[in-house]
Amino acid sequence: MNEEEEEIVQKTLASNQETLKIYFYPQQKGEMEVQVNIKPNATASEFKIGLDESSQVYELYIPANATNENYKVGKFNITAPGYHYIKIKGASKHKTSSNLVASYPEIVSIKVDAITPNEIKYNKSVHLAAPSTHLRYQVPGDSVVKWFYTEVLVPKEVENSIHAYYETNGFHSGYGGIQINNELERRFIFSIWSLFKTDNPKEIPSQFAVNLKSKGKQVSSGDFGNEGSGGHSHLVYPWKVNTTYRFLSGVKSIVGDSATYIGYYASPEDNYTWHLLSEWTQNKTDTKTGFKNLYAFVENFGNNGDDYFKAYYGNQWIVTPSGNWVELSQAKFTTTAHPQKHQRFDYGAGAEGNLFYMYSGGFKHLKNIDAGDFITRKLNGKHPTIDFTKL
Repeated sequence: MNEEEEEIVQKTLASNQETLKIYFYPQQKGEMEVQVNIKPNATASEFKIGLDESSQVYELYIPANATNENYKVGKFNITAPGYHYIKIKGASKHKTSSNLVASYPEIVSIKVDAITPNEIKYNKSVHLAAPSTHLRYQVPGDSVVKWFYTEVLVPKEVENSIHAYYETNGFHSGYGGIQINNELERRFIFSIWSLFKTDNPKEIPSQFAVNLKSKGKQVSSGDFGNEGSGGHSHLVYPWKVNTTYRFLSGVKSIVGDSATYIGYYASPEDNYTWHLLSEWTQNKTDTKTGFKNLYAFVENFGNNGDDYFKAYYGNQWIVTPSGNWVELSQAKFTTTAHPQKHQRFDYGAGAEGNLFYMYSGGFKHLKNIDAGDFITRKLNGKHPTIDFTKL
């Protein structure tokens, strides 16, 4: 039996209504013993501690000014491998003096007597968000890409998972897609990076600037930073789950060392009429012919990695400068989950008929694919009808 320690964000329960869930991944079933490590507190308290939603719950009493920092909780039975969680709930807190405010002690870590050595996996990193997943589309041969078209659908099961970015039209100089920013706001996005390496847009020299040329009605625009820097645009739009939205990105022109990119969206609410998001000129560009490195991703940009995220991506096409349409039906899968940098195993991707899908987070489903694997969806065989002269 080998002891594994789960380090968690140092946390103090504020009330009896608050609950901590510490997730871990035993790879086989069996019995395990659990201990908690606390930071001693001036007031006494009690916790209720269980495994998942089992009715087996232990009550743990922590005395005031405890000299002991480690407390045995009890034994739990893992009936199946996969993600489980230790659930800690405040039961009561008692002050021993009128001069004290009753509070719960800080929980520093959970210790688990593992079933076998290295049996238990858990997230040792500082990252609380779900891992990002990516589809890196395989463009045939030496195709020059002037336009990139794709579609996205977010299923109902994740409609309440906020801080979600379902990117559809990623490329080497920018990205576009849809976001759930909070409980009340959703967005369409289109942004372009400056090729000057900085996370602060104020540091971008004028010769590397990304300049806004035009934008659509009610579209907001400005600078962005923290992940590189450049020009950002978004439209607050109440897009719906179980509904397909269309996105189109184009290289409008390449003049000297500048390239101009443009992004559109279309929705079923007005029979998929194309609407401008924004148009940007990237100076000191490395774009000499057209788009490169086309991709999509699922990203959780908050710390709510215990929520589940999923999207379906389909009907990917490119258009060459001569007007030829080429369907993209194969993608390489990658993820930010990593054995050393971000130890999460709740991610995956695949194909269902003519749609790709990706998921992450929620500690629900274990990975069904390895980074570097290729996925192929069924061909649609018929490209969309778009009159580019009217855009």
